[in-house]
Amino acid sequence: MHFKSASAVALAAFTTNVIAQTGTTVAEQAFPSRPMRIICSLATGGGMDATARLVGQRLGERWEQAVVVENRPGAGGALGSELVAKAPADGHTLLTISIAYAVIPASHNNLPYDPVRDLTPVAVMVNATNILVVHPSVPVKSVKELIAFAQAHPGKLSYSSSGNGAAAHLMLEAFKLATGTDILHVPYKGSGPGFIDLVAGRVSLTATSLSTAMGYVKEGKLRVLATTGARRSSVLPELPTIAEAGVPGYAVDNWYAMFAPAATPRPVLAQLNREMVSFLHSAETRQRLAPLGLEPAAEPLPDTNAYIKAEIEKWAKVVKVAGIRAE
Repeated sequence: MHFKSASAVALAAFTTNVIAQTGTTVAEQAFPSRPMRIICSLATGGGMDATARLVGQRLGERWEQAVVVENRPGAGGALGSELVAKAPADGHTLLTISIAYAVIPASHNNLPYDPVRDLTPVAVMVNATNILVVHPSVPVKSVKELIAFAQAHPGKLSYSSSGNGAAAHLMLEAFKLATGTDILHVPYKGSGPGFIDLVAGRVSLTATSLSTAMGYVKEGKLRVLATTGARRSSVLPELPTIAEAGVPGYAVDNWYAMFAPAATPRPVLAQLNREMVSFLHSAETRQRLAPLGLEPAAEPLPDTNAYIKAEIEKWAKVVKVAGIRAE
C-alpha cells in the first residue's frame, strides 16, 4: 500500500511539473506515439480528399510521424464513420467527412454505431464553395429562370447526386423546399458517374464543387447560375449566391470536418484542434486552398462543438420534410 501511494504521489508530482513547465499535459506530450490514419469518407480526387492529404502532410511534418490517408467512401459517409467510431480512442485514427455527417443521425436507421455518441468533432476544417450548374440544354440562364421553368414543368428537370444524404442531395432538396419546385433526384454511387451524365445531358443540373465544375463551365459544357453558400466565393466574386439570385434566406455551406472517437482524451482533441486552427488559417494554406474553392473554417473546440450541434438540428428538419433516407 505504501509503495502504491508513493508511486501515485510521484506520478502526480511529475504531471504537475510537466504542466507547470510546458503548459501541456502528459496525454499531450505522449501524442502522437505512432503513425496516424486519416479516414476520408469520400473517394479520391475531390476537395475533401485534397484537404485530408494537406492536413495529413502538416501533421506528419509537425510531429515527425507518418500520416496515412485512407479513402473509405460509401453509405453517405457512414462506412468511414463506423471505422473511426470503433477505433482506439487515442487520436491516432481520425475521420474527415462532409456536411453529410449532420444528416446521418436523422437519415440512417439501425447503424452499428451512434454518430453523435461515438464520434466527437476536432474541427470544421474548410467550407467548400459549391455552385449550382445546369446542362446547356436547359433553357435557363439565372436562378429565377430555373425556378420559373421548374414550376411550369414539374418533374421534367432532374438533378444528380453521389447518393442519398450527400451534399448535392441536401442542397437541392433545400432548394426545392425553398422554391416549391418539383425536380427529380437521381442518386448515383459516387459523384463521378452522376457528373458524367450531367455533362452528357442525361440529367439537368446539380450542385457541385467549384473545382470539379469550372473546367466544364469554361468549355461551355455546363452553365453556372450561383453559389450555394451564405457568401460569395472569393474565387468567383462576381457570381451571386442563390439567396441573392432570388431565394432569400437560402444558404447551404458544404463543410469538411475532422472527427475522432468520442472517448479521445480532451487534451489530445485540444492539441489537434490547435494545429487545425493554426495551419488552416495561415496565408500559405489559404493560397493552396483557394484554387480548389476551399476556405478555412477552423475554430476553437467550443465553437466547433456548438456549430456541429446546430447543423445536426438544422438538417434533421430538412430530412424529415424531404423524406431523405439512406440507401
